[in-house]
Amino acid sequence: MSASGRDDRAAGAAVAARGATLAFGARRLWDDLTFTVPHGEFLAVLGPNGAGKTSLLRVLLGLQRLTAGRIEIEGRPPRRGDRRIGYIAQHRAIDPDLPVRGRELVGFGVDGDRWGPPIRSAEQRAHIESALELVGARAYADAPVGRLSGGEQQRLRIAQALVGRPSMLLCDEPLQSLDLNYQHLIVEQIADWNRRRGATVVFVTHDINPVLPVVDRLLLLAPRRWALGTVDEVLTSESLSRLYGASVDVLRHRGRVVIIGADLGAHETERPALYPGEDHG
Repeated sequence: MSASGRDDRAAGAAVAARGATLAFGARRLWDDLTFTVPHGEFLAVLGPNGAGKTSLLRVLLGLQRLTAGRIEIEGRPPRRGDRRIGYIAQHRAIDPDLPVRGRELVGFGVDGDRWGPPIRSAEQRAHIESALELVGARAYADAPVGRLSGGEQQRLRIAQALVGRPSMLLCDEPLQSLDLNYQHLIVEQIADWNRRRGATVVFVTHDINPVLPVVDRLLLLAPRRWALGTVDEVLTSESLSRLYGASVDVLRHRGRVVIIGADLGAHETERPALYPGEDHG
């Protein structure tokens, strides 16, 4: 049986990991990572810097090889340029003088891997307009992207990721550097797409609170250890204390989670691997 208790559905899962291990020289990020992500699930990935969150996305994108074990996307090994997968990178400021307009940025999701001026079919142009409409960005689609706010730029990045109509969306801390209002807007747009399309979301974040209302399960990566389950199963004082091998307190206040004793978003703490990865699902 797999660590997620879903071996009977692994063959038809969106993601299936079996004994996945990733190391860079003597430094091992995770060992024996074993789980499945069913189609349509919203999975959040949380952990300190250096725990391998972005590396997991790179493996799913076919950009990073595992040290051992395997991961499959809909029954096949990950590969570069997989059109089934949309990707939203971390938010970074764009040069205000960049001569690219919003509609062009979204269009790169259709033909950004080709050389020369874009020659798009009517169907492709319609998909671009539909993606802009989906994220509420048509009002500034013809504005230079570098002159837009961080939240507006990130909406365009979401449209770019969705314009190819993928079945899976990988998000690498897309809320970074955004204010609370835009964080909630971005999360709701991704969650709405997840619900309406029945598509899969793997959402890396350093803060669980913005996605708390929409997430199905949480994969928590710690140095060489991991845990998987619902938020209520994983984010408990008992579970996190076992995972980190130290006393951790989890408090809930007005719908938010506060963790005391383990910094899940700032740095990796070197501790002996006292407990193996465990699945609460």
